[in-house]
Amino acid sequence: MAEPIATNRKARHEYSIEDTIEAGIVLTGTEVKSLRAGHCSLQEGYAIVRDGEAILRGVHIAPYQEGSSSNVDPVRDRKLLLHHQELRRLSTKLRERGYTLVPLKLYFLRGHAKLELGLAKGKKLFDKRRTLREADEKRKVQDAMKRFSRGERT
Repeated sequence: MAEPIATNRKARHEYSIEDTIEAGIVLTGTEVKSLRAGHCSLQEGYAIVRDGEAILRGVHIAPYQEGSSSNVDPVRDRKLLLHHQELRRLSTKLRERGYTLVPLKLYFLRGHAKLELGLAKGKKLFDKRRTLREADEKRKVQDAMKRFSRGERT
């Protein structure tokens, strides 16, 4: 996979990701140049399926510095490119209570901007705490194993 331009690290904390899907994204020329410069934020973004099309909302792509009148609204709605079968499957899942589409990663693949979307369900507060606790315990075990393999005794 290509090097990510932007990642939404907060999404994996706020949601439990059940499925991921790769989608193309329709952009203007100045937006592509701004992305190549790394000026993008996925934090507030989400996607919807409406009238047989997937739409990305709330993603901020900063206006290109060298662009003039060709710059567009930084948080405009952008069309996502998906196959009909994927759209159908996603729209049925999104009708279920609690599911949403969140952007996880934005990257270029063979010259085309791609977006990794996650089919997500919101976590409760106690789930978030449990996830943090499990990660902390895993980190402690890894650290202890590393010290043991180096021959250190505690």
